[in-house]
Amino acid sequence: MAPRILLCGDPLGRLNQLFKRVQSVSKSAGPFDALICVGQFFPDSPELLDEFMNYVEGRAQVPIPTYFTGDYGVSAPKILSATSKKAENQGFKMDGLVVAHNLFWLRGSGKFTLHGLSVAYLSGRESSDGQFGKYSQDDVDALRALADDSGVVDFLFTNEWPAGVTNRAAESDIPADVSDSSCCDFNVSELVKEVKPRYHIAGSMGVFYAREPYLNVDSSHVTRFLGLAQVGNKNKQKFLHALSPTPTSVMSPSELCAKPPNTTLCPYTLQEGAADSKKRSNDDASDSQYWRYDVSKRQKNGSDGEKLCFKFVCSGSCPRGESCHFQHNAEAREQCRRGVCLDLIIKGKCEKGPECSYKHEFQDLSVQRKPRSENANRSKECWFCLSSPSVESHLIVSVGESFYCALPKGSLVDDHILIIPIEHLPNTLALSPEGESELSRYQNGLRNCYKSQGNDAVFFELVSKRVSHANLQVVPVPSSRARLLPNIFSLAAEKLGFKLVTKKFSDSSEGRKYLQKEYDAALGLFYVELPDGTVLSHTLEENEVFPAQFGREVLAGLLKIPDRADWRNCKISQEEEAKLAEDFKKRFQEFDPCQ
Repeated sequence: MAPRILLCGDPLGRLNQLFKRVQSVSKSAGPFDALICVGQFFPDSPELLDEFMNYVEGRAQVPIPTYFTGDYGVSAPKILSATSKKAENQGFKMDGLVVAHNLFWLRGSGKFTLHGLSVAYLSGRESSDGQFGKYSQDDVDALRALADDSGVVDFLFTNEWPAGVTNRAAESDIPADVSDSSCCDFNVSELVKEVKPRYHIAGSMGVFYAREPYLNVDSSHVTRFLGLAQVGNKNKQKFLHALSPTPTSVMSPSELCAKPPNTTLCPYTLQEGAADSKKRSNDDASDSQYWRYDVSKRQKNGSDGEKLCFKFVCSGSCPRGESCHFQHNAEAREQCRRGVCLDLIIKGKCEKGPECSYKHEFQDLSVQRKPRSENANRSKECWFCLSSPSVESHLIVSVGESFYCALPKGSLVDDHILIIPIEHLPNTLALSPEGESELSRYQNGLRNCYKSQGNDAVFFELVSKRVSHANLQVVPVPSSRARLLPNIFSLAAEKLGFKLVTKKFSDSSEGRKYLQKEYDAALGLFYVELPDGTVLSHTLEENEVFPAQFGREVLAGLLKIPDRADWRNCKISQEEEAKLAEDFKKRFQEFDPCQ
């Protein structure tokens, strides 16, 4: 049975009223497994302190396991300081510090499992000092690191609403009071965009708001945002909400990927460019989740004005790759790898003093390999560069002079192919004449190969700053269903809030020439080449984050295999991959232009 969870907005110390309502709901619709409170948990006036302390000191009983994140208000520092010193709360605890029987404080940030649900949280409000009731950048970075683990987060709990959550939402559903953005947090927007929880619950705004589900970038599931009102609010807005979600760990891929009809695009991708001037000055340490300190001011590595990518320094990799705006400093990463204090590397000093167990002197890096060129470094790190040690060579099915063909990881169908430039190029629309000629030969070879099996070839590519090494995807579809392609792509685009430009050409070379003219390197482009010569394209708007899996998801719907829309659901063993590649080589041999 799915766990039954109660969610609550700011209690503001009104625990008698809250728990009376919880007991009433439990009798009519319970029992419930847990209550989780977001927003200010402690009283906002001394008059409520006696009532509050009855529960803290055990004179009144908390009726259900209750977790809270809003660790601020009257007497919060005194109570929570004592809580931190309890013997049962020592050590690294992310599933809540015990305040009283059935009452747990979710301190800082963390991730844990609650009745099978993956729960992540960020407590308090933004601050640089990280005292009670305030989260620090370290709390945010820690949560990002935890969220990088495999698996989808079921719940993310924050006190503040994410800035921009009402973007692309139905205006009729937005509460009037939400126009005041005083309780909206840009850090939370960045965090939720990266964590991609199934449910995001927040308080502090004082109103109830259930937003339509929205799509996540580079992920196949949707997120639902729920803002809850304060306990005992005068307008009688909803402050208690019940959910019984099935944990992701036991859901099928098709259940997880289901998208309700009212699903919108991600609300946070609209604000990336325009929000910078509003939410932070140049010296604001929260400029992005990927950096914290101005390198030119805080430490010696890097040139003036550059900012370190926090993730790269910590782990040696960054999910944004070459689209990351901040410095991937190999020297800083090596110092971290050799045990140098991270604060010393990034801030230029360590404030922990003798308690810090890391090194506080930079290590001698003079004995190291000769500096590599930028392209050489890219080739080493890029999955698609043939010279990279990371390349999956067992997936390669053909190699030419300028391109090679390979099966993708987690292919949509067995004969799903990638046409990839051998050189580290960001797209296939700015090629030399020789490269364009070879690409055309590969396309024709794949068309003929698929045609021999009763299929037609669909080509699509996302040209974006987020794509560092081009890959033109090729998927076979039954010839009997090819006529549906223009309509299904156009309908899917309209559902996500954009339109595809449609042009039809007598041959594919003319279509490619058209795309090369349309392509603007500053903006980006998504395009599809259909079997009948039709070209569908969408020029990306400035700061638009296009859904990376769009082409694949549309074809998964056409082929009636929605559970394969996300490549991560289609992973197989290396032995199985190698067999698929060998089988395709045999079928493609007579059509391969490079044989």
